[in-house]
Amino acid sequence: MSNSLDLLKQTGTVVVSDSGDFETIDVYKPQDATTNPSLILAAANKPGYAHLIDAAVNFGKSKGGNIEEQANAAMDRLLVEFGKEILKIIPGRVSTEVDARISFDKEATKKKAKELIALYESVGIKKERILIKIASTWEGIQAARELERDEGIHCNLTLLFGFGQAVACAEAGVTLISPFVGRILDWHKKATGKNYEGDEDPGVQSVTKIFNYYKQHGYKTIVMGASFRNTGEIKALAGVDFLTISPALLEELKNSNAPVPKKLNAAHAASAAPMPKVSFIDNEPEFRWTLLQDQMAFDKLHEGIKKFAEDGETLKNVLKAKLSA
Repeated sequence: MSNSLDLLKQTGTVVVSDSGDFETIDVYKPQDATTNPSLILAAANKPGYAHLIDAAVNFGKSKGGNIEEQANAAMDRLLVEFGKEILKIIPGRVSTEVDARISFDKEATKKKAKELIALYESVGIKKERILIKIASTWEGIQAARELERDEGIHCNLTLLFGFGQAVACAEAGVTLISPFVGRILDWHKKATGKNYEGDEDPGVQSVTKIFNYYKQHGYKTIVMGASFRNTGEIKALAGVDFLTISPALLEELKNSNAPVPKKLNAAHAASAAPMPKVSFIDNEPEFRWTLLQDQMAFDKLHEGIKKFAEDGETLKNVLKAKLSA
């Protein structure tokens, strides 16, 4: 009998592992994998990954400069070391995130993306297997548009909480977006004191709306639901393009034989009740106003950037300590 994880894959949804702990990834046979500073920090604290830290530190030292410059170089190399190991296990692509502190700087984001791609290429990995992960700020979306159009660098727009962000990403022609289902749920539970399940979950509703809008208007950008709190959210989105799932929830699905019916269908979405087209092309003020009007999206975007930046700084301090030793 097929388990729930296999049944989810049979709905047409591509399963992606949301983990930096590559020793656990192969068990679930995902196509792709995503990482972020928080996941890399958690994995880097495990003894089994000490050799990756050492490789990054040695790389940082080889670049010369002051301790800050060495730590920045080591940090980039560490992200690539994890990505390289993950790509040995999965057949598809790995997402690697730019420094969250540059989320409001278009040119710095583009520069960092190109540096990460060059580092991957230096260890024999082609850019086709990499998604550069960028926060869904106005500056991040515009950086991604230019990276996709001018450099052929594929981007994953993360920390996406609002419909306006999703529209702008699609118009920018980004490869993939990561709407954060569980964090949307967290905000609404805190704001209302209510519990939400299945189709009533506001995170599920958000992704469903984005998916339907993209299919109706012919956008090719992949919708990848992310940041889940329970398997109910995952099952409610069965049929969406991609889902990136933590090892704990992948294990829960693997150990279950509960049915996973297809909930989202591109053909049905395309022929459903028309959704008016929205546009933010070259309209930064309107994008910012729309984001500001969505309190949940505004709050969670900035909270997420701050948390990723803090975890990135913690990880960099680990590298600094080793560089100074």
